[in-house]
Amino acid sequence: MNRVFILLGSNINKEKNLPAAVLLLCEGGSLQSVSSVYETPPIGEEDQPLFWNASVLIETKLDAISFKRNVLAHIEEKLCRERTADRNAPRTIDADMTLFNQEVFDLDDAHHIPDPDLLKFRHVAVPTAELAPNLKHPESGETLKEIARRLIAEADKAGRAPLRRVPDVTLC
Repeated sequence: MNRVFILLGSNINKEKNLPAAVLLLCEGGSLQSVSSVYETPPIGEEDQPLFWNASVLIETKLDAISFKRNVLAHIEEKLCRERTADRNAPRTIDADMTLFNQEVFDLDDAHHIPDPDLLKFRHVAVPTAELAPNLKHPESGETLKEIARRLIAEADKAGRAPLRRVPDVTLC
C-alpha cells in the first residue's frame, strides 16, 4: 500500500467543501488520519476570504500518477474548482499531493514530490506535521515537526499573523 499525504485548501464555501473533499478522498483509498483545520491568510492577492487548510493521510493501491488523475482531479472537478492564470485566486477546493511514501520524483512537468511547498509554507507544513511529526522529509532530512517549527518561527520573526486552529470543526 502507498501512503499519500494530501493538503486540502478552500476559501469558497469551505465549511462544505473541505468535508466533502475528505469523503471523496476515501474513494481512492483507506483514510488513515485527518489533521485539525487551520485558518490561514491567502498568499498573494489578500483581498479574498481566509483559507481553511487540512492534511489527510490515505493508504492506496494506486500509483502516484493514477492517484493524481483519478482521485485528486476528480475531487477538484466534483467540487467545481476553477483554474485561472492566477494560481493564488480564491478556490472551492485545492487538493495537492505533498508526499507519496518517502519517494522523490517529478509527477509531471509542474509537480514535484515531495511538494516543494512543504518546505516553504506553514499552511502546508503544520497540518502535515500534525499527522506524522517524526517523519523525515525525503530530501531535506528534517522531520516534519522541525520543518513546521522553522516555518512558524520565520513567520513570527516576519510579523505575519499566526495560523489559527479552527475549533469545533472535524472533517470526518
